[in-house]
This record gives sequence, structure tokens and C-alpha cells, in this order.
Amino acid sequence: MLEVLRNLTFDLHYGEFLGVVGQSGSGKTTLLKIMAGLVKPSAGQVLYKGKPVNSPTPAISLVFQEPVLFPWLTVLENVMLALKRAENISREEMMIKAQSFLDMVGLSGFENSYPRELSGGMKQRVVLARALVTNPDVLLMDEPFSNLDPLTAVSLRREIDMLRQHETLPPSSVLLVSHNVEEIVELSDRVLVLTSRPAQIAGEIKINMEKPRDRRSPKFYEYVDAVFTLMS
Repeated sequence: MLEVLRNLTFDLHYGEFLGVVGQSGSGKTTLLKIMAGLVKPSAGQVLYKGKPVNSPTPAISLVFQEPVLFPWLTVLENVMLALKRAENISREEMMIKAQSFLDMVGLSGFENSYPRELSGGMKQRVVLARALVTNPDVLLMDEPFSNLDPLTAVSLRREIDMLRQHETLPPSSVLLVSHNVEEIVELSDRVLVLTSRPAQIAGEIKINMEKPRDRRSPKFYEYVDAVFTLMS
């Protein structure tokens, strides 16, 4: 059996934006799938509020690297899909809630469009709205900016950062995995650096910089260098 993760133990704190960085193939995506309840670990467990996570739960949302949307559904319907399992909510209420989150991510006016009519960045915004519409406590993100052009990636990172400043909006905590050190340092309160497979924690760095962070500042690159040092 291929060993992907080994002795990986950490906490995701309430209100925290945790970055997990490692080289490609180090097991980051596997880690997220286990945390989301999509994959069962061969050993160990994930605890959410003290209880094991053995299957998907509305309290934990996952945004994949590729925007997964149903092409035959409109943008609004794709977001509403996440609410189908919710109890005691009418279709009208689902539409109103889905629309509010589309507005939040900057997609007002595109609710009746189809995925084929959207750019890559817009598709990723739809996926983000769908992940947030269930009011999750935890948002897991698997390199959501890696397939976007640089300007679109910058714009989406800023929007996510701005959403995080609103304490009344979901989620309470975010975990972002990436091999892009700069974006991890830009967004995270704390960074975990993984070794190559089987992944273990090589080290942890707390980012003590105010947001929004200036990528051109000397302090920013001190943190970037510190992360690269742990990765090497």
C-alpha cells in the first residue's frame, strides 16, 4: 500500500486561515479529501468539534482545483444544488440564498448563464458561492487559483481575503493547500510546511503581518524565504 501521509497531526483553530504548502505530489489533495470525509484514512482520524468525520458534512465545504459545475444547469441552479439536502427550505428560499452568495462573489447578472458562457475565474467564483451557501464552519480549498491567469488569480485572492474580514459571513475557518508559497504567505495566518511523500510536517510558521499584505515588502519576502527554507 502506498503511504501518502505519515503521523500528520495538527489543529485548525476557530477563525483561522491556515495554509498548507508542499511540493506537487506530496499528498495535499489526499489530506483535504480525508478532512472533507470523502476518503477514509487507513489509520488515524479527523475530528470536528470532538466527533469523527467519516462522511461529507455541510459543516465542511471543499473547493477543488478544477471548477466542477454541471453544464446543463444555470449558474443559480449550480449554487442551489448545495442546498438540496437542507431541511425545511423552500425552492424560493434556496433561490434567494443562492442569489445572495452570487452577489457576494461578484456574479450579479450571471445567475441565468450556463458554465460554458463563463471564464475560468467566473466558474471558480460560482464554485466558491456554492461552497459558502451552506454556511460551513470550515472551508477547504485545493489550489483554487492554480488554473487562473495571474490577474484573475490576484482578483479572486483579494475577494476571498475581503470576505474573511466580515465576521458574520461563513466560514469560521479556512484551510488552503498550495505549492505557491507567495499566495500562501499572502493569505494565511499560519503556515504548515509538508515534506515530500509520505508527507509529514516539516515545520510551522506564523505570519505576523497586517492584511491586505504587500507582496513587495521586505517582511513579506522574509516569510517567503522562511517557507522555502523549510521546504528544502
